[in-house]
Amino acid sequence: MVNEILTLLTDFGLKDPYVAEMKAVILNKCPTARIVDISHKIPKFDIHMGAFVLASAASFFPRGTVHLAVVDPGVGTKRRPIILETKHSFFVGPDNGMLMLAALKEGLQHAYVIENPQFMLPKVSRTFHGRDIFAPAAAYLAKGCAASGFGKEIKDYEMPDFTKPSCERNMVNGEVLHIDDFGNIITNISLKALKELAIHKGDFLKVKISEATTTSRYCEAYGDVSLGETLVILGSHNFLEISVNEGSAAMRFNAKRGDSVNIQLQEDG
Repeated sequence: MVNEILTLLTDFGLKDPYVAEMKAVILNKCPTARIVDISHKIPKFDIHMGAFVLASAASFFPRGTVHLAVVDPGVGTKRRPIILETKHSFFVGPDNGMLMLAALKEGLQHAYVIENPQFMLPKVSRTFHGRDIFAPAAAYLAKGCAASGFGKEIKDYEMPDFTKPSCERNMVNGEVLHIDDFGNIITNISLKALKELAIHKGDFLKVKISEATTTSRYCEAYGDVSLGETLVILGSHNFLEISVNEGSAAMRFNAKRGDSVNIQLQEDG
């Protein structure tokens, strides 16, 4: 399905001409593209943050949207430029794992290397693949070109650990994906993992964040517990959060991104 909507997410900021150059390339290749900026203020080289923001926003766009995401500390190295095709949309960017959280959330179907020079600028810089490879590829996808025409299909794409929470016996193991401005600890644990453990709203859960352990209730709203009390909740982006009602869970548990998170049902309540 072609809708000519194309989103951009980068760590480029807005002071330099880089974002404008990418948009110029896109509009030259697909003049009718509707470009939506998700964010250009991802912290520099922060693949985790880019992955979280992309996964949070992407699925709300119409089917067939092309998402161009560039947080690319490996630009100019052997890392590959890729296209991921999901059940809902397309993702274009570097093969460094940043696209995977969003793609898996939507149901990854195919991955292709961008290697056909027909879909690149004639001269490719070693330092600006966002403009010279990713932008034209995304524009051609938005026009309706088949992803399979850009290059060979691959299965050995980068799959970072933060995309893969695991279940064992009565426990799900994940990690801190993001800490928001409220101090909520957002994990990479999804509703699917909770269902595998038969965890339901109202259950008491044993939560371990790095070396800190607490018992908290799985709630539907922050206000389901008293002020200052810890709770576990499924956030608006369908990732499990550890929160404190009108407080900061991150401060309470001295949590930081990348910390391990273990959740299990507290049998005795």
